Amino acid sequence: MTPLSSGALTISDGHLALSALLVMVNVGLSAALRLGLARSLLVASLRMVVQLLLVGFVLEWLFRQDSAPLIVLVGAAMAMIAGVAAVQRTRRRFAGIYLNSLLSVMASSALVTGLAVTGLIQPQPWYNPQYLIPLLGMVLGNTLNGISLGLDRFMDGLRNGRDRVETDLALGATRWEACQEVVRDSIRVAMIPTINSMMVMGLVSLPGMMTGQILQGAAPEAAVRYQIVILFMIASATALGVFGVVGLAYRRLTSADHQLRLDRLRNVGG
Repeated sequence: MTPLSSGALTISDGHLALSALLVMVNVGLSAALRLGLARSLLVASLRMVVQLLLVGFVLEWLFRQDSAPLIVLVGAAMAMIAGVAAVQRTRRRFAGIYLNSLLSVMASSALVTGLAVTGLIQPQPWYNPQYLIPLLGMVLGNTLNGISLGLDRFMDGLRNGRDRVETDLALGATRWEACQEVVRDSIRVAMIPTINSMMVMGLVSLPGMMTGQILQGAAPEAAVRYQIVILFMIASATALGVFGVVGLAYRRLTSADHQLRLDRLRNVGG
């Protein structure tokens, strides 16, 4: 491996191929314990390598561009993919769930990332893809996980707590009064992974962007500052996205005349 001008070390093609042997540890454990995961691990590893190499070529091209509409269009496409991916992980669906997810992901990520790049980090120009795209990607990845957890928890909560909710409605409660505990529990569950990650950050784990900056030769103190901003962005975008999608799902699965509409739900997975 040869050092870059910034102090980082490049990984040769041979060493990259050699790193694939690490996956064989997982394959060996799967075979020894008869877990049935060997094929899935190999397919996942191959897909990961191909996808990341393609992304690397795309980003290398994208970082040379100086077109605000193009960069914004790429960001919007990333948000749309995240919105669809969040719904694909849920076990139940209802009409309009994809639109709800897309709106929640795009609104929360655009607001938080926009405020960060224009008011906090302030790259020149503001749409500098070297800053905007990685920041947006980290926000979207965490937001889609939160939205998926929140949606699943909300729909399960309504289904499992149907008797209690309908009893409250029959006794004169409004749809919000009957469903508020399910809404709150869904948002709380969706935020737990982000909160847990923040609680042990620096003590148990070193986040990816911070590690990458340090490997590239950045001062640890500067890398820490970036990571703090990113974690606050992730927490804010996740909270806004989950609140938006659960709120929209709540309005869809209840009616204006305070009835529970679980007939609009359909199962799509185990």
